[in-house]
Amino acid sequence: MHLVRGLTILFLAAVSFSLGGEPLPGTQPLTAEGDLSAKMVEGIDRWLMRVGEMIDRERPFLWMNDTALPPAELRAELSDMIGSVDQRRSGELLVQMDPAEKGTVTPAGSYAVRKVVWPVFDGVHGEGLILQPSEPAKAAVIALPDADQTPEQFAGVQPGVLPVMQFARRLAEKGFFVVVPVLVDRRDEWSGSEKLKRFTNAPHREWIHRQSFEAGRTLIGYEVQKVLAAVDALKGPSAKLLAPGAKIGLLGYGEGGSIALHASALDPRIEAAFVEGYLGAGESDEAIYRNVFGKRFRFTDAGIVGLIAPRPLQTGFCDVPKIPGPAAVKNGRRGAAPGDAMGISLALQRSVVDEAEWNQQMRGMAPTQKMESAAAFMATSLGVRLQDGLLKSIVQCSSDAAAIDARQRRTVRELEEFSQTILRDSERVRKALPIWTKLKPGAEWDAVQKEARADFWEKVIGKLPGEYLPASPRTRLIHDKEKWRGYEVMLDVQPAIFAWGTLLVPKNLKPGERRPVVVCQHGLEGLPADTITEDPASQAWKFYKGFAAKLCERGFIVYAPHNPYRGQDKFRMLQRKANPLGLSLFSFIIAQHDVTTQWLASLPFVDPERIAFYGLSYGGKTAMRVPAALERYCLSICSGDFNEWVMKCASNSHPNGYIFTGEWEIWEWNLAHTFNYAEMALLIAPRPFMVERGHDDGVGLDE
Repeated sequence: MHLVRGLTILFLAAVSFSLGGEPLPGTQPLTAEGDLSAKMVEGIDRWLMRVGEMIDRERPFLWMNDTALPPAELRAELSDMIGSVDQRRSGELLVQMDPAEKGTVTPAGSYAVRKVVWPVFDGVHGEGLILQPSEPAKAAVIALPDADQTPEQFAGVQPGVLPVMQFARRLAEKGFFVVVPVLVDRRDEWSGSEKLKRFTNAPHREWIHRQSFEAGRTLIGYEVQKVLAAVDALKGPSAKLLAPGAKIGLLGYGEGGSIALHASALDPRIEAAFVEGYLGAGESDEAIYRNVFGKRFRFTDAGIVGLIAPRPLQTGFCDVPKIPGPAAVKNGRRGAAPGDAMGISLALQRSVVDEAEWNQQMRGMAPTQKMESAAAFMATSLGVRLQDGLLKSIVQCSSDAAAIDARQRRTVRELEEFSQTILRDSERVRKALPIWTKLKPGAEWDAVQKEARADFWEKVIGKLPGEYLPASPRTRLIHDKEKWRGYEVMLDVQPAIFAWGTLLVPKNLKPGERRPVVVCQHGLEGLPADTITEDPASQAWKFYKGFAAKLCERGFIVYAPHNPYRGQDKFRMLQRKANPLGLSLFSFIIAQHDVTTQWLASLPFVDPERIAFYGLSYGGKTAMRVPAALERYCLSICSGDFNEWVMKCASNSHPNGYIFTGEWEIWEWNLAHTFNYAEMALLIAPRPFMVERGHDDGVGLDE
């Protein structure tokens, strides 16, 4: 007690100095200059790059540790990771022919090009073309074009793809039965809501990603399911289209290469795979619709290749054209995430193959096969003899642009409605989770809540690996008001990661007195000073009214931390880089608050049992997540953010929904089926929790 009182007297003596940057007693002088907000974002970015590079170096050895796991277990993990989890419908490939064509016979020595549709989920279908030889084929290939190539172009019945890249046509000419699915493309024509009259320039692929990611699905997973539904049909009701015992191969180019790679890894019924123009794209931080939570840590492209082995895989090398990011802002369409769709160097493609071959050799397998011709590779791999000469095409499908557009619109809208159905059902799924059925007041409350809190932090938000550095607090006096003084504070968290904020200390502290702390969190694009300023002419005053300063005037100790959601796309890219590592922006924010509250609790004039949190707007988003993870906060006030959060993030009918806006970092993996705001509040309970909002709050509704 005498030590505490002595430290408090020293503190009171120190705060009597004149304003001049003096540090808080027990801390070192803070000498850092410049935009510390920008430096915080840059530091986190460096940390992510360094950890990513370390994982890239160590991953081949990490992957070797997984070879003892049953392949079925690894496939199940990958399937969950890409959200390829929904029950498929069984059905057949339904050939769409004009009435006049029914009963017609394809002449010998030719193949017919026809439209086809097949069931995938309730309300979702695969569509595209089949290229069907006149004689029952002894092998089938599902050929996936790039997202911006139509099946007609891939089949050579519509211009737009060089003849050498018309893989579907070239396979059909050699006697293969070919299915060419349509993929969701990168236009933005149907990205938006006619009902709400709100639209975005997000590509269709991003539009579906925005709705599916929150529900634990990805567009990659959806399109893999479409391919596997086609395999179901070819192995089931549509087997009559093929010769008995016909085998199935899979070919993909560009975005289709991604789908081919993942589908082949997940389904051993696919007996050969040809991937062109994709390997290595999954290693980068490019287009947001390729975002797969945790994939870079667990499954790189080379690791996925390992799940295909020992089945043959050909990795064609080509100089993939760099496809630019989203369409330009026009007619009110805005908000798309930046990021190119492709741009994979030959060196990167080669390095992925080298890693895959190393993995296979270490496991005693033959290295990846490489041949020049897709048709020759498929013939060898599927055990068939190539057709002598070339079959001629008999085109029995329209390549009318309006019909092709209508098909793309159906493709987008079906996946959109399927995602919305999953979201609408998510509350029922959450309520049925074992952890929530066990979480009832009583003797087991603490244990079950602890388990739920760990799941939330580690599996949903993502917990930073490794230990914290010593905080090494550095401070300097920056405010000297009538009733309080303010100190700028910097604390170390991990290499390149620091916490930064402003500590406000009342001048009327008595020796030995310990007072409660209110942590006052700013919103999007804000700074600690925004919660403190009392200048009515400032923009910050309009929203914050200097509430941090007013709380200190009333006698509270106040800490205004900085959260790194400032810098527009610069900070949003942190989320994009963190997600493949199984982390998120709040992985860093929670760590910063963990270190900060430990330091606050150590101060001799702070009551460590009474550290409260108050956050406004994006700070209200913080008020849900940080106290749900950290028990050190004794209460939480969520101001201007508490919503039916899942639907606000991903619903296409929410008038304030984020799927229409530029907050492209806002989604959290599978939050819909784990922790919505009600469940986060349950993690805070029985600590007091308060919701504050106004009727004119632009981010919420009076529900």
